[in-house]
Amino acid sequence: MTFIKLILALTCLLSGTLVAQEAKVTQEAKVTQLLSKDLTDLPGKEGLMITVEYPPGSSDPIHRHNAHAFIYVLEGSIVMQVRGGKETILTPGQTFYEGLDDVHIVGRNASQTKPAKFLVFFVKDKGAPVLVPTN
Repeated sequence: MTFIKLILALTCLLSGTLVAQEAKVTQEAKVTQLLSKDLTDLPGKEGLMITVEYPPGSSDPIHRHNAHAFIYVLEGSIVMQVRGGKETILTPGQTFYEGLDDVHIVGRNASQTKPAKFLVFFVKDKGAPVLVPTN
């Protein structure tokens, strides 16, 4: 009986190590806030400017912004798609728009070997979260 418990314990430890290794491979995007400004002529609204850096192969979960989002690619290539729209590959200098009601179903680095970086400008409700996970 002790031998079986030892095998089970080792299996659990090995599985935990593999899960930890997989988590290290999937890197999250780095988000840097550049500017936040109350839009005084639009009561209750603010402008927010961020950069997003995707490591090679990284992607976002399905989400929405509840905001107007204007995207400009700085480096690398990214793949974007909103529900009901076409999947689009964007390269430096290209743009993408997400509206208030859009659900962002694809957001990822197009490359498995090179990073990508883009600028996002949001017009959103003051104090509202930038990203809302959804289905």
